[in-house]
Amino acid sequence: MLQEVQTTTSKSGLFSPLKSRNFAALWGGQTMSRFGDILMNFMLPLIVYDLTASTVEMGKMMMFLTLPQVILLPFTGLLVDRLHRVRLMIFTDVIRFALMALLVALSATGHLNMASLYLLAVISGAMSAIFNPAYSAVRAQVFTPDIRNAANSLTMSSSQVASLVGPSLSGLLLGVTTYSVALGINALTFAISLGTLLMLRVSAPAQKGGQSWSITSFAKDLAGGYQELRKHAWLWMTILAFCLFNIFTAGVLSVLLPWLVKQHLGWDGVSFGLVMSSGGVGALVTAAIWGRRQVWKRRGMLAYLWIAGQGVFLFAMAFVHWLPGLMLLAALEGAAGMVFGLIWEGSLQELVPEEAFGRVVSLDIFGSIALLPFGYLATGILADKFGGLNVIMVEGACVFVLALFMLTLKPIRKFD
Repeated sequence: MLQEVQTTTSKSGLFSPLKSRNFAALWGGQTMSRFGDILMNFMLPLIVYDLTASTVEMGKMMMFLTLPQVILLPFTGLLVDRLHRVRLMIFTDVIRFALMALLVALSATGHLNMASLYLLAVISGAMSAIFNPAYSAVRAQVFTPDIRNAANSLTMSSSQVASLVGPSLSGLLLGVTTYSVALGINALTFAISLGTLLMLRVSAPAQKGGQSWSITSFAKDLAGGYQELRKHAWLWMTILAFCLFNIFTAGVLSVLLPWLVKQHLGWDGVSFGLVMSSGGVGALVTAAIWGRRQVWKRRGMLAYLWIAGQGVFLFAMAFVHWLPGLMLLAALEGAAGMVFGLIWEGSLQELVPEEAFGRVVSLDIFGSIALLPFGYLATGILADKFGGLNVIMVEGACVFVLALFMLTLKPIRKFD
């Protein structure tokens, strides 16, 4: 029977999870939503730099987006493990759709300014603090062990298809239309996501008998999430490390890469789109290769060797000012991020029980972004004072050195 299952899995390949109704609905809706996210992520720095031409303002913008998540994430996991996860996702998509509609109106009437963008960022960040752990927990329910590796690869592959074509399409879209039209398309993707979420049939988390909503009960459940993390050194060590990793990688990719392309090199939106899309190419190819195997060995070593490579690719961006060369570096950086992401997502689904998944994922996301508000702001200020190219080099070097340090830790090297 085992041999039969292995053979079937091998033949069905990457697209076998689509036979699951729940997976198809979740995957389809979130793929469309991902296109909207890519469009927004592409437009946001262009809008900010058009309004202010300031790396400091861009850093502040990203700070306002992440700060609500830092504050709320330690607690939203409790909601995810107590309430119906799909309904939480629906609630947040309704709010975000309304926000996008408001932003469209402001842009169309000429009232779009930094104050309105800051408000959007704060509310959107708060909704992400609920949506992201809920989505991760729903994936853990829908991605059953028989389809897990292929489901993760297909999900991340489709995300990278969006990353591949989204920026280029966004650049072309903004070349022939306005920010208002592009923001309206982003709002439409939230509506599509809502429709597919309504098709999901996923059970609510199992509730313990007599579970209360008292402060004492919440504190006990919150402590349970920390206790679950402590069982696995690979998990808690990596979460702590990525408090720092994400400062450096996000500082380059979210603040300084748009500055490099638009301000320093003076390239247009299409060029920026090509660079961003190249990251999707590298990630997509990597995900396709990863999904062809059910089991990968020495995953801890593999993950951090690729992160070390990511640091090298980021560092080199300070020196390569030729469009094809910058596209190649972006593709390699995307591949490195994808390898780590696939290993991390699979390890969470393997190691964390369903009843604690929301709390653990909230702590994971919290650890990933805890220092990002400071990091974004510091990156913008340091780039303004010492030069963007110098900060790119320093942050890339920090990623490389920190990855090598993590490889000296036995629980990381031994994670298989």
